[in-house]
Amino acid sequence: MKKAAIALGCDHAGFDVKEYIKTWLTTEGFETKDFGTFSTESVDYPDFVHPVAQAVENGNFEFGILICGSGNGVAITANKHARIRAAIAWNPEISALSRQHNDANILCLPARFINKEEAVSLVRIFLNTPFEGGRHAQRVNKIPIHPINA
Repeated sequence: MKKAAIALGCDHAGFDVKEYIKTWLTTEGFETKDFGTFSTESVDYPDFVHPVAQAVENGNFEFGILICGSGNGVAITANKHARIRAAIAWNPEISALSRQHNDANILCLPARFINKEEAVSLVRIFLNTPFEGGRHAQRVNKIPIHPINA
């Protein structure tokens, strides 16, 4: 079975966690593209979030993973894109629910509040949890302000 293609991005605070996740994803056979940043030098997170969100929104990647210090900046930025449902997760239940109930397509991680092993665990849960559909699909379909032509 073909594994999902994953777009990765981060700011300086998330760089080390991103690199750890990227290594794990590659080892597990996932196709990845790293949109940066590529060091711990201070950067502006929107410069890396928008390309990841655009790549997922356009269907080039099934999922995205974004990392910053709190997870908030990357989530707020990614959610400006019409077809993106970016969710911050810091524990297993939140990661699973973001997929089960919200059909999230970008996972946002708070690098300053989780360790690298926890990050990989949250990614694993996110990627292996299906959307439940049903009543949740009706709600998810109400998220966009303007209709999206699929």
